Amino acid sequence: MSSAEKLSKLRSISAEIARLGSIQALLEWDQQVNMPRGGAEDRGSQAALIAGLAFDKGTSDELGSLIEDLATDIPDLDADDDLAREIKVAKRHYDRNARIPREKIIEFVLATSAAHEVWVKSRAENDFASFEPHLTHIFELRRQQAELFQPYDHPYDALLEEYEPGMKTADVRAIFNAIRPRQVELLRAIADSGQVDNSFIKQSYPFEDQRKLGSFIAGRFGYDLERGRIDLAPHPFTTSFGAGDVRITTRFLDTDGMSALFSTMHETGHALYDQGLDPKYHETSLGQAASYAIHESQSRLWENLVGRSREFCGFAFPVMQMLFPQHLGNVSLEQFYRGINRVEPSLIRVEADEATYNLHIMLRFEIETGLLEGSLQARDLPEIWNTRMQEYLGLTPPDDSRGVLQDVHWSSGLIGYFPTYALGNLISAQLWDKMLADHPEIPAAVSEGDFRAILAWLRENVHRHASRYDPLDLVRRITGGPIDPEPYLRYLSTKYRGIYGF
Repeated sequence: MSSAEKLSKLRSISAEIARLGSIQALLEWDQQVNMPRGGAEDRGSQAALIAGLAFDKGTSDELGSLIEDLATDIPDLDADDDLAREIKVAKRHYDRNARIPREKIIEFVLATSAAHEVWVKSRAENDFASFEPHLTHIFELRRQQAELFQPYDHPYDALLEEYEPGMKTADVRAIFNAIRPRQVELLRAIADSGQVDNSFIKQSYPFEDQRKLGSFIAGRFGYDLERGRIDLAPHPFTTSFGAGDVRITTRFLDTDGMSALFSTMHETGHALYDQGLDPKYHETSLGQAASYAIHESQSRLWENLVGRSREFCGFAFPVMQMLFPQHLGNVSLEQFYRGINRVEPSLIRVEADEATYNLHIMLRFEIETGLLEGSLQARDLPEIWNTRMQEYLGLTPPDDSRGVLQDVHWSSGLIGYFPTYALGNLISAQLWDKMLADHPEIPAAVSEGDFRAILAWLRENVHRHASRYDPLDLVRRITGGPIDPEPYLRYLSTKYRGIYGF
């Protein structure tokens, strides 16, 4: 078989694996959006079947031989060349997947499918005891998976690599240790200042008008609803079944009229990335985002750096006043801007403001690493969670539903995922600084509701590359340096000094 024939065969197998992944994602989307609770057992079996087929394809001897043969024909897999990158990423995926036995993959899929339904019920009923055995089992399975990737400096390295290639546990700790004291210092300065009013937001807004607003803003940002849709889910997320079907979900709260808007903007950022991947990489090993932190940088950029900016408020607030005259008719633009940027420690991560958000991630990172090391036990998590929430944010959750049960990630087995949220925050500020240096006219355009320059810059510098570049390499290529906390810390300090006047 010639090299050209081997490459064609590799791409054919890669396409089949990608399609199986899309089918699995569709099953997961339906489980969270539409599926009745009684379907959990059958859905677990369906998901396990698809996962098994994908595993067999992705770890076959045929695929391994194709990758090995093609790799020997390429002088440098690190070369800045599409083919070299494609084979390099294919080899990385194959080498990782082949280390985990098939039965462990099936066991994991069945465990997480069952755990998700228990988590939904446990959170609704404030019943951690029912979820704890599932959580213990999931962490044990992830610990077993991590052990397959020895040697490592820390078992968490093996799981973090799945979401953030090239990043180590020690790197995350170093970054968190650098930003923690400065964010705490900022919070103290804010606490010593007069608090801003956001009572006009913390009310029940008509859900249908919130839906209209979210769809309008998502469309203005550039989200193509001919290739996507917006649905409701207990925990907002974005998923892609292919270039022509990228879906987002949101949720509405009775206690916060703007929560759904910011959730929608956040998920729109994810969807814009997936809709902007270069079609030439579709269904190849390069056909996905560079990493979860890069993905998160997109959602946080649109939600916060754009969506919470004074310029965005100048454009969007009049629209909101027309939709919600009873709530916002007597509120000024300045009051609204300050209100949506109010800093106040919160119980819920997804509702956290920019100045406190990273502290939520640090708490989860410490718990995950502790559970993997064995220094913490799942049965003790409610007490550990509440104690550290008090230490970090000065709050003690009144119940586990608003504490240790609030996130979907652990029921889904996404151990190692949480750090990417904080890393995404840092990267978003680095990208924003470079974008404004390239296009200083962007803030004025945003105030007119024109987001085309932002999307075009992200398409050119981030989206189109898909996973052609490793995440740390991509950040360096765009910004000229590594992941750097300084731009994000500077952004927070400048913004909140202006709002709180300290």
